[in-house]
Amino acid sequence: MNNIIILTLNDLSIAVKNKTIYLILFIPFFVFLSLKLIDKVTADPKIINLGIMQQEVYAPVIVKAIASAGTLFKVSDVADMKQGERLLKEKALDALMLNSEKDPESVILIVLKKESLQTLSIVESFTALQTIAEGRSVNWISKITPLHKGGIQRQTLPTWTLMLVLLVSFVIMPAQVAEEKEKKQLLALLQTPMREIEWLIAKVLLGMILILVSVLFLHLLGTFDFGNELGYAAFLGVGSFCFTSYGILLGFLCRNPASARTLGVIFYLPHLLPSALSDFSKKLTSIAPFLPSYQFFEPIRSMLLEDGRLATLTLEWVYLFCVGITAFSLSYLLLKRRWLM
Repeated sequence: MNNIIILTLNDLSIAVKNKTIYLILFIPFFVFLSLKLIDKVTADPKIINLGIMQQEVYAPVIVKAIASAGTLFKVSDVADMKQGERLLKEKALDALMLNSEKDPESVILIVLKKESLQTLSIVESFTALQTIAEGRSVNWISKITPLHKGGIQRQTLPTWTLMLVLLVSFVIMPAQVAEEKEKKQLLALLQTPMREIEWLIAKVLLGMILILVSVLFLHLLGTFDFGNELGYAAFLGVGSFCFTSYGILLGFLCRNPASARTLGVIFYLPHLLPSALSDFSKKLTSIAPFLPSYQFFEPIRSMLLEDGRLATLTLEWVYLFCVGITAFSLSYLLLKRRWLM
């Protein structure tokens, strides 16, 4: 245990000496400044996929107007709220329409994000239909309820969190492992009473500490809360373990830091982009679940934006832990064989 603590502290001091720690602190600060400059997102007008609850009774004038709108709306029947929310998250629906209990002549729209051009397009379409049908000033839409809570800064927080986790895991850790191999520092350590498993645990702890510090710094700068704290901490812990072990494995596959950084970026982008952009593409939504990063990204987003609970995300947690254990075990085997040392 003493060896593990000494190695971890030594790695942290090296991270300060070679300016790695500055990178960890600068990236959340840059993300924070970038978020302050964001004012809108772009979206192309398209056919509106509207879900209608089967058991709801809507105002006849609204139903007739939607039916007469031609190709403006594509209407789909939805059995219940659970199915409707699932279809919204899968991008199969743009909005779910509910009957308003307070005003039978109006409706409630449930959308994925309230502050989006897609939602604005839906409202404008309803307003145009209402003007043509009735010409009155009272709006057919009495309320808009988003599934994802908060403004655009909070809605992009899961993406930035994923980026920080993958950056440390796939860019910093592989290069550090390869550098210790190239300079024979690892072989020198293994000539001492230090055991392979102790070095490996210390390296995993280093990656986890760097990830947790960077994510915490991002939250503090943006004054974001942590949603479901226990569940969020559990997924940050297992995610940092999984991807740090993954990154260490990549480092063992390379002879020098330059090749490790190249290999890390090759793995970094495919893990980042499909998961981060799955909000904007139905195709990416179907492809991204095959990546470990998506099994981390979706629970984090659920907890930060939708009040998700760890109890409903156990399968994803176990999946990440299994991937981490597999990568850790493979790294240990390569270390025992002195791979490319």
